[in-house]
Amino acid sequence: MDNEVLIFGLTIAEFEDISLKVCFTALILYMLFIIGNLVKESKAGKYGAMWMFIGLGLGFLGFVAKGFIQKILGIE
Repeated sequence: MDNEVLIFGLTIAEFEDISLKVCFTALILYMLFIIGNLVKESKAGKYGAMWMFIGLGLGFLGFVAKGFIQKILGIE
């Protein structure tokens, strides 16, 4: 245990786990902002906005669902 490298008082694995969750959350929020900006600039309307969020948001929705499934099944 003395040979483990510490970053901000965390082991490398703990630091990677926390930074992955924080950075991906920030990235997802930024992508939602970008989709919202596309909706506003294209004047898509309510129905078009719904489909833009569904179509462009399915990628990170799958990533979030994977995390929940792992948590529920205890795989993590």
